[in-house]
Amino acid sequence: MIRSKLIILATKHYKNSIINHIILNETTITLEGINPIEFWGIDDVNLNLLKKSFPKLRIVVRGEALKAIGDEEMLQNFQKKIQILIAHFEKFNQLTEGDIRLVVQEQSENNDKEKAPVTPANFEAEPLVFGPNGIVVRARTKNQKVMVESALHNDILFAIGPAGTGKTYTAVALAVKALKNKEVKRIILTRPAVEAGENLGFLPGDLKEKIDPYLRPLYDALDDMIPADKLKLYLENRTIEIAPLAFMRGRTLDNAFVILDEGQNATDMQLKMFLTRMGPTAKFIVTGDVTQIDLPKKSMSGLFNAITILKNISGIDIIYLTGEDVVRHKLVKKILEAYGDIQ
Repeated sequence: MIRSKLIILATKHYKNSIINHIILNETTITLEGINPIEFWGIDDVNLNLLKKSFPKLRIVVRGEALKAIGDEEMLQNFQKKIQILIAHFEKFNQLTEGDIRLVVQEQSENNDKEKAPVTPANFEAEPLVFGPNGIVVRARTKNQKVMVESALHNDILFAIGPAGTGKTYTAVALAVKALKNKEVKRIILTRPAVEAGENLGFLPGDLKEKIDPYLRPLYDALDDMIPADKLKLYLENRTIEIAPLAFMRGRTLDNAFVILDEGQNATDMQLKMFLTRMGPTAKFIVTGDVTQIDLPKKSMSGLFNAITILKNISGIDIIYLTGEDVVRHKLVKKILEAYGDIQ
């Protein structure tokens, strides 16, 4: 919002007083939920570049508030460019001098006014997420790319494959991308709290402290994609929720990107319960490795039944990742081959 102020300047010229009436406009923009230090750069390098790009404006920053004072037409242009930069930062978690130059110098007045404004994102279509510290998250293998493409066209996706193929990581990246693009309002990540050879009851602490280690891989993926302060805020206000599968019972999960990780450790009834939590505007991804089932011997994995009876339903897709998709250390693939998990 641009407000106007009437500034009266009085100057003396010989014996006569000259009164000048100058109308100045100001606009205030709040960097809500954005770390000002990261946005303005080290030693305010981004802020200083912005000031040089708009020399006729007086730009003042106080905490999260950005105030600009000057000509109305120039303020409107400035406001437009700042909103583009804020949207870019929210999506990619970074703002460089090159990004600022690209936006503020994007086109001359002679350019076609109907042309969409240039943004840094126009030149980076392939990455899914720009994480903190320059981390770029993207599909790195053939089947990961198939997984990304399938998620665009299907509301339920099963991603099946051995350890190290990036199933969970890619799924979380898709969820974070959807959140940043405002396609969903929240992310829900869940796992069956099944013991992989350890006894949950003997772990120290309360229920949350006992369960959190089982959910740690989900936290690790998020750490790569969202700055620590923003992730903490998302977890506190439940924009991102990480919980055991049992906590999903009785809920309707809507306007959300929901991921069930380690789906092979869900029983038939648990998987049915999870899939039927789906609200009208939700997107679900189930990841699983059928070679690593940790359920008790008398319990059968519900993943086998699910991919069998649901495979021909429109809107549901099943993607199989293989040893060619392993993106961990090169020895991981050889280890999986030795154990017979991949051929």
